[in-house]
Amino acid sequence: MMETYIYKIVPYKENFMETITEEEEKIVGEHFEYLKKAHENGIVLLAGPCLDAAFGIVIFKSNNFEEAKLFMENDPAVKRGVFEAELHDFKISIGNLI
Repeated sequence: MMETYIYKIVPYKENFMETITEEEEKIVGEHFEYLKKAHENGIVLLAGPCLDAAFGIVIFKSNNFEEAKLFMENDPAVKRGVFEAELHDFKISIGNLI
């Protein structure tokens, strides 16, 4: 049975959206496509940023923590250092995301 995980992503610099470079914008686009494809494949349950751009979250399914960590680390924005990420086991107590 697959477990649920969450990773929090935080831009590596303050005022990220106000100072985003073309290269960073490209990487964020790759990040979006990575998560979109994973959602289409039933892995990502929910993902999105805070409207103040302070952080974003990704809630997803994985077989184990090591596999979940690999999924997070392969996110293009994490891999390329645009976002710092923090992974946690996550239990959905209320909601119908399962």
